[in-house]
Amino acid sequence: MWWTYALLSALFASCTAILAKVGVKGINSDLATAIRTIFILLIAWGIVFARKETSGIALISGNNWLFLGLSGVATGLSWIFYFKALQLGNVSQVAPVDKLSVALTIFLSVALLHEVVSLKVLLGALLIVGGSILIIL
Repeated sequence: MWWTYALLSALFASCTAILAKVGVKGINSDLATAIRTIFILLIAWGIVFARKETSGIALISGNNWLFLGLSGVATGLSWIFYFKALQLGNVSQVAPVDKLSVALTIFLSVALLHEVVSLKVLLGALLIVGGSILIIL
């Protein structure tokens, strides 16, 4: 079932790239990121309230807050650089290079989380790296 959500994520990420490229045209990319963030905030909290999941807030540990906060900082920085790249480059080049994050995540999951990856996953990551290098050059 996880792969269904992953494919939906990929579909909406694709839509994000196309819609953001059009949306960032003629405005400051940081402002565009801030506007986008408002919508994400409203949708995320809307889902939490609609599903009556706010009681889980009391269960969040300091460690959860720390790492979710750091993840939020990383996400914000990623979006800021992504929107700037979209403003300056072609979406057909920016989006695939941005997906280099997939390969970086695989390597970091091994190095930092000590996850074990299969040869198939490793080869897939190397192909992503190779494809990104090809697009950049």
